[in-house]
Amino acid sequence: MTAGYFLKEFAGDTPWIHLDIAGTAWTDKDKPYIPKGATGIGVRLLLSFLRTV
Repeated sequence: MTAGYFLKEFAGDTPWIHLDIAGTAWTDKDKPYIPKGATGIGVRLLLSFLRTV
């Protein structure tokens, strides 16, 4: 959240978002919905959102 407030200072009036995904970017175990390795966390969420706008 701190990084978001920092970046906000540079965005001015431009619409923007900050996705803080670093802690969940990798998994060592296979899961039913995603294989082990890079998770791409946030990508599915962002795509799902973009399909609605």
